Amino acid sequence: MSFGERLKKARTLRGLTQKQLAEKLNIGSTTVTGYEKDNSEPNMLTISKIMEILEVDANFLFQDEKKELYENEASPEEFENIIKKYRLIAEYSPDGASVVDTVLDREYSIADKLREQKEQLEKVKKMDMEVAEEIVPTRLWAYYGKIACAGTGFYFDDIPSDNIEAPYANADFIIGVNGDSMEPDYSDGEKLYVKKTEHIRYGEVGIFTINNECFLKEYGDNGLVSRNKKYNNIQGNEDVRLIGKVVGKVEE
Repeated sequence: MSFGERLKKARTLRGLTQKQLAEKLNIGSTTVTGYEKDNSEPNMLTISKIMEILEVDANFLFQDEKKELYENEASPEEFENIIKKYRLIAEYSPDGASVVDTVLDREYSIADKLREQKEQLEKVKKMDMEVAEEIVPTRLWAYYGKIACAGTGFYFDDIPSDNIEAPYANADFIIGVNGDSMEPDYSDGEKLYVKKTEHIRYGEVGIFTINNECFLKEYGDNGLVSRNKKYNNIQGNEDVRLIGKVVGKVEE
C-alpha cells in the first residue's frame, strides 16, 4: 500500500472528504487529491498536521509498501475500536484498567503459545512433505546394456539381461543407448524405459531388430529414421521387427 492509499484510508476512516481535509490543512482540495494519487508528497509540516488530524503515526503513513502494519503499531481501526477505549478506562477507572491489563496478559500468553504450536505443526508438515517428495518408489528392472545402437548392430537375443533398480514406470524393461545416431534426443550411455508392443505410430521412437541386430530408431513411413543427420536412415523391409516403444528416460 502506497502513501497515497494509506492517506485515503485514514481520511475515510475519520469520515472526512478531500475538501474537508484540505480545509483543515489550509490547502487546496486538488492538492489532497494529488497526495492520494501519489502524484506529490506533502512537506514535513503538512505531514505533521495530517497525523494530528487523522490520528495516525508516521509508521502507518510511510512503512515499506511490501509490508503490512508493523506489529507494535495500531491501525486506524484498532485505534478507534481498542486504544481510545482503553485510554478512557485508564483515565477514569484505574481499577478497570488493571483488570483489562490482567485479562490481556493472560489471553496474550495463551494466544502466543497457540501461535508457537501452530508454527511448529506447520514446520513438521513442511518437513514431512519435503521428505515425501524425496522418496521415489523404485523396483528391479530387467536391463539390457548398451545394445540399442545405430552404426553397427548388436545381437539382441544373445545379450543376457541384468537387473538394475530404477523408479516405477509404465514399461517392461530398460535398455541402454549405444552411439549417437539419435542425438540430440538420445545420447550414448542413457538408459531408456521400453514398453513391449506390436505397433507404434509414425514419429515415435522404438527398439527394432533387423536380422536380430538391435537398433534405437524413429519409426518413419519409409523405414527407420536416424535423428542425427550424420547417419543414414534404414529402409523398411520384412526383416524389421519391433521390440517395443521407448516411453521415457531413466533419471540418474
